[in-house]
Amino acid sequence: MGKIRIGLCGIGRAGWGMHLGEVALYPDDFEFKGACDTVPERMEAMGKRFPGCKAYPNYEDMINSPEIDLVVVAPPSKFHVEYAVKALDAGKYVLIEKPIGLNVAEAKILAEANKKYPGKLFCRHNRRFEEHFQYVKEIIDSGVLGRIHEIKLCHHSYSRRNDWQTLTSCGGGQLNNWGPHLIDQALQYLNYEVESLWADLQLVAATGDAEDHIKAVFRGKNGTVVDIEISGGVAYGMPICTVYGQYGSIQVIEEKKLKIKRLDLEKCSAPVPATEAVPPIKLGDYGDATKRDAKADRAVFDNVGGLVWIEETLDCTPANGATLNDTYKHIAAAIKKGVPFPIKFEEAFAVVEYTEKIRELAK
Repeated sequence: MGKIRIGLCGIGRAGWGMHLGEVALYPDDFEFKGACDTVPERMEAMGKRFPGCKAYPNYEDMINSPEIDLVVVAPPSKFHVEYAVKALDAGKYVLIEKPIGLNVAEAKILAEANKKYPGKLFCRHNRRFEEHFQYVKEIIDSGVLGRIHEIKLCHHSYSRRNDWQTLTSCGGGQLNNWGPHLIDQALQYLNYEVESLWADLQLVAATGDAEDHIKAVFRGKNGTVVDIEISGGVAYGMPICTVYGQYGSIQVIEEKKLKIKRLDLEKCSAPVPATEAVPPIKLGDYGDATKRDAKADRAVFDNVGGLVWIEETLDCTPANGATLNDTYKHIAAAIKKGVPFPIKFEEAFAVVEYTEKIRELAK
């Protein structure tokens, strides 16, 4: 098979701003042969950037064209399922943007199409491949942090956003925008075994009627808590990922760098067993009361002696070589070589299920 011929539906923030750059990384595997949008100027821009890319004002004409192999569905969220199913019915491969459904009912429609056309549908949960997520998982799985009791996932900004993503009528809101990314990561950390969930949605700074501040707290059956916070109403942002473990912590400040502080267990002394004895008093220097440290007199309630720490700042370089831009690499392998796409439909469906649960709880 030669190059996979793409028909792009939706030439907006995701289509133009993300998919074009990602496809450009794989020039031997893909080429744009069609583009469909409600704005003629966008289709004209695609033709200028990719000579031979045909403008299709009518979506049905594009998906029925024999010159198209893969349809990329990237219009506003409320059209995702409808357009994806139509393209599958037309015999095309389909890459559907997140969310793969605004609710479970929509996702079930897509599930039926996925069963009808096995191996044809790809769900774009691209944040699954990003470097820091993959690297953090490797560190957790290595066991150097011991039991993980909490993970915080944050995406913070402050923006008086006013596009369709702020309108419920268009399927907007941060729960459908950034929510699928972090919910997908949370479920991966918990192996899809969720014991309980708490959630809250608020509208803070955006000018539409959809939520722009999300708090969702998952507790896994393994005892790990994953705290998700997504907001367009936070002026002081938090680290994008923080992991609290039995023997140390990870803090991801930038997407490709992290800090880790962990105990050197081979050099640490053994912990002192707990006791009912009254703690000793540490006495300060009484020679000169004007200079004496006010904290010098205190009871000793902990035992920090004997702790040896390892602190490092590391580049996020997962052993599997994953990067944020790997989606099309995996699609090419699936179409040309029959390699299973790493994002299973059942996993993407679970994201929609928990998105709906968050919305219900927040009511």
